[in-house]
Parts: sequence; C-alpha cells; structure tokens
Amino acid sequence: MDLAEFDYQLPDDLIAQEALPDRAASRMLVVYRREGRWEDRRFRDLPEFLAAGDCLVLNDSRVFPARLLGRRAGVKSLPIGKNNPKRREYLSGEVEVFLLRPVSPDGRDWEALVHPGRKMRTGEHVRFGDGLEAEIVARGEFGERTVRFLGEGDLFAEFERIGHVPLPPYIKRADRPADRQRYQTVYARETGSVAAPTAGLHFTPEILDACRTRGAETAYVTLHVGLGTFQPLHAGRVEDVRLHSESYRVTPENAAKIQAAQRVVAVGTTSVRTVESMWRGGAPAGETALFIYPGFEFRRIDALLTNFHLPRTSLLLLVCAFAGKELALAAYRHAVAERYRFYSYGDCMLVV
Repeated sequence: MDLAEFDYQLPDDLIAQEALPDRAASRMLVVYRREGRWEDRRFRDLPEFLAAGDCLVLNDSRVFPARLLGRRAGVKSLPIGKNNPKRREYLSGEVEVFLLRPVSPDGRDWEALVHPGRKMRTGEHVRFGDGLEAEIVARGEFGERTVRFLGEGDLFAEFERIGHVPLPPYIKRADRPADRQRYQTVYARETGSVAAPTAGLHFTPEILDACRTRGAETAYVTLHVGLGTFQPLHAGRVEDVRLHSESYRVTPENAAKIQAAQRVVAVGTTSVRTVESMWRGGAPAGETALFIYPGFEFRRIDALLTNFHLPRTSLLLLVCAFAGKELALAAYRHAVAERYRFYSYGDCMLVV
C-alpha cells in the first residue's frame, strides 16, 4: 500500500488550538463498522454505548514537561520568555531539547530531539536555567540525539520546575500554565509520556462514574507515548514502515479484567497497541513497536474511542485498520464538512 492513500484535506482553522473549558463537551462521531454508517453525537453520550460485560481500557501514562529551553554552554545568554510566541525561532545560542525517553539504567541518558540539530554536535553542552546541564553524547538514525544530564539531582523534579508542556507543533502558540492540567487525563498516574493519550482528555470523573453505572469495568494500562506514536512515517510504502519502540506495562489485575470482558473498548490508539501487543504473545511489561495498518487481525479490541489524527500517520492507519479504510476516510471527510475540531484538543470518534 502507498502511504499517499491515507491522506485527506483539512482546513487549518479546524485544528483545535485550545481545549474546551468543559472536557466532556466535545462532539463525538459514532462510526458503525458493520452497517457502514455514522452519526453525530456528543461525548457525554458515551455511557449510552456501554453495558455490563464491557471493559473500558484507559492509558494512565502521565505527561511530563518534556520540552526544555536552554543555551549552548559558553554562548552569551539572551532572555527566553516562558510565553514567547516565537518558540520555534532560534536566537543565537538558543537550544530546544525535546525529551523522548530515558535510555540508560540510571535514567540520566535520554533520547531527545534537539533544535537546531545541525549545529549541535556530539560533545556539546547545553545549560538549562541555573542548575541543569546536559551533554550531547550520540546521534540517531532520524536526527534524534542522546543527551546525558550531568549531576545527581532528581531529573523529573527539574523537568517539572523548568520544562514546558510538550504541545504538538500544530498548536501554534506557546504553552500556558493551564496546559499543565488540561493536556493531561484526569486519571494520569504513571509519569513518562511526552504526548498525551488524547482520547482520554475528554473524560471527567463524572463520565467515568456514569460508565461504571452502566455496568462497564475500567482497566488501566500504561504505555509511555514517545517517538513511536507521533513520528512522521518516512517510507513511501506502508509495509516498509518501522516504528520506534515504546515501553508499556499491564498489571495482572488489569490484564484479568481485559481477559474476562465480553467486549473490550479501547480508549485511544495507545491502549489498542498495548492490549494487542500483550495478546499477541508479548509480556505484561516491556517494549512494543507494533505497527497496525489495514490487514491487521485484532485479537482483543472490539470498539475504539479515538481523536482525529494527522494524515499519513501510524495513528490514522490504525483507525483505518479497525474501521476499514474507505469507511474511516469517508467519516473523516464528513467530520471536515461538519466542522469537527481536529487533533489533540479536538473532538473524538467512537468506532463500534
């Protein structure tokens, strides 16, 4: 399959730049696979689609402030405002380090994207604020770097102190304090993601309670969202794509709930990849680079709640694999025509 087959036209003004004040106020396009149709609903209607025997699977990974602004060591310092709207423009000496995941046993070596990458060579140092410094120690295949943080302090405490919320690049504004809470699910517990599992952003405690009242179980899995989820696909042929691996974990209690369910309703593509990785012979914890595209045989997922995704991405291909390519892309065209809000802070789709 040609990756170009998984494209669609989206006006820029449909890309949501702000979260709605009410998490549960989003629209929800319900797609019926067997009937080949859809209907326009609201996310608040989700409990109506659940019943006893269902298990709602939620990714409880927590986003941390993974975007660090620093300076090349030895270069004269220039001020960087936290709300600088020109956050993608680099002054002399300014460096952005976008952390992806730890890659050493002591947690001090990190895979990262570094901008401007061409100027930052192995051996260079970057200084962040008044107490944190890192050295670039290696380069990766697709331009990523390995950075080693110096010292012995608590890195996640430093990230929380000086880091910025890693909003996706299609949100054309600087992050704000409110994003620390809003770009996070209400059930996030396990720190490690550099992008939110966005289908879960719509849930409130009240909606979760309503789902349980309908008789549905809730099970939690953890997949830390990294480069494997949001990276551009570099191959022209779908079959040639290879994803970066991401770490996941499912406790025995939650695995038992998923196993016992009559119907498994995955919240988000990361929940799908976690469950399908485990059910295809994987361990309850480890790394997955599972790439799901049309032709994939789903072994445990029966329904999917997901946001609308970028063209030509692994996320869109997963939705096409589950809903059927033609039906999924037709539903996307309907969402564009009806002016749904797209991407991380946008509306959602329920595929049943």
